[in-house]
Amino acid sequence: MDRNIYLVGFMVAGKSHVGKKLATKLYCPFVDLDTMIERAAQMSINDIFATRGEAFFRLLERRVLHDTAFGPRRIVATGGGAPCFFNNMEWINAHGLAIYLDAQPMVLQERLWRGRAKRPLLHGMDKTMLLRFIQEKIEARDVFYRQAPVRYRIENPQQDAAGDLLRNLDQITGH
Repeated sequence: MDRNIYLVGFMVAGKSHVGKKLATKLYCPFVDLDTMIERAAQMSINDIFATRGEAFFRLLERRVLHDTAFGPRRIVATGGGAPCFFNNMEWINAHGLAIYLDAQPMVLQERLWRGRAKRPLLHGMDKTMLLRFIQEKIEARDVFYRQAPVRYRIENPQQDAAGDLLRNLDQITGH
């Protein structure tokens, strides 16, 4: 692997799960951008938003994203919104290979519904409201996600995205 692989897509699309599996098979480090942001800020993402606001978070996110260009080649799981601010998606494409994990709304709904207790943003939503929320967010972000040269569609929750990507990695990367 001669450059970073950046996994982009909506929350719970499987970026971290797939990224860890790819990194293990490719013998390279895996990093989660949100974890890197929390380390840099020395506080949780929720606390950053609560105390410093979204504008501060997005600036820090951009700085940490740019830091991934230095050091060993690795697999980077971005946050769901990371490609959608500043020129982040353009930067990602210039500094590595972006793979869009295009999980379908029903898959995302099932995953988010199971983990909704950990996501304050989703409190008070029923399943219909959750699906509408997902569809609206994806519609707004899709213009950024689709700039990734590789798109992998996830149509069911048990789909082996990491396995599929690994089986086709030579074709995907051109090596």
